[in-house]
Amino acid sequence: MNMIKKLQPIPRGPSEHTVRDQIVEAAAEYFSRYGYTKTTVSDLAKEIGFSKAYIYKFFATKQEIGEVICSNTLNAILNAINEGMVDAPTASERFRRMFKAAVEASAQLFFEDRKLYDIAASAASEQWQSCIIYQDEIKKIILEIIREGRETGEFERKTPIDETVNAIYFVMQPYSNPLLLQHNLNLVEQAPMILSNLILRSLAP
Repeated sequence: MNMIKKLQPIPRGPSEHTVRDQIVEAAAEYFSRYGYTKTTVSDLAKEIGFSKAYIYKFFATKQEIGEVICSNTLNAILNAINEGMVDAPTASERFRRMFKAAVEASAQLFFEDRKLYDIAASAASEQWQSCIIYQDEIKKIILEIIREGRETGEFERKTPIDETVNAIYFVMQPYSNPLLLQHNLNLVEQAPMILSNLILRSLAP
């Protein structure tokens, strides 16, 4: 089952996708050199060769440009999670794969590609819309796994399901939220397995 919801802000202004893509691509490159927080729309306009007013026909603020870049990144993580769970034989195995894929994809995209971290950190700390939607999608994936496990008898049914989902989500936060993950990179390889096993033991009937 494909549980991915496309994370994409609503476009503003003209619909010339190539121009929008050009602005986003140039912005991502500029952010990688100078940082998202230090860059202004005026800086981007000079770099791209457009007027500031022309950029505003496509994006109302710098954050809207960052939202597109952030959405693309979060979509890539959701795709990695979905692909990682393909053909999982049980809900327990699906959960293990989900946790592992989420942590590995987050670490790779946010920290091996350093240009994304500044944007990801801003998105997480300011709770951008793309970040909120992503969090909701992760919770939906967890919810589907828990439901499957309860239906097959793998997981207990006494605990309210929303409480179970939120508890699991909170456990995953230090390894998926970029503001926290930067402090836990040395645990990326072992944490998903250890925590997954602990969570699954707590879910046992």
